[in-house]
Amino acid sequence: MSQAPARRTVLQGAALVGAAGLGAVACSPSGKTASPVPTEPVALGAASDVPVGGAKLYREQRLLVSQPTKGQYKCFGAACTHQGCVLDKIDKREGGHCPCHGSRFDVTTGAVLQGPATQPLPEVPVKVEGGKLIAG
Repeated sequence: MSQAPARRTVLQGAALVGAAGLGAVACSPSGKTASPVPTEPVALGAASDVPVGGAKLYREQRLLVSQPTKGQYKCFGAACTHQGCVLDKIDKREGGHCPCHGSRFDVTTGAVLQGPATQPLPEVPVKVEGGKLIAG
């Protein structure tokens, strides 16, 4: 005669299934039709917010803007090209970091510095109008 699994075993199994589901959501793009880059111009804020020689992450807009030299801005989609997770931080030495699987990207070129991503971040046109950054 078989014995029913212990309550603790059932709850642990449910927690694992739930966690696996959350991981899948976090690592997938926000929708199959969502573009990794803006299809219309997006106002990001003051150009002065992006430091010379550094970068700023605009997570809500899924964009990353760097200023390699004074007055020169580069913009990239901030969704990891591995599975679509949005980068969570920028480090001057280590680049843009993907929280899901550890990919890293150069913030001035979009190039992959560390996988599992194999494709660079997509470049997005960016301009300064009246001291404000406009991407797309």
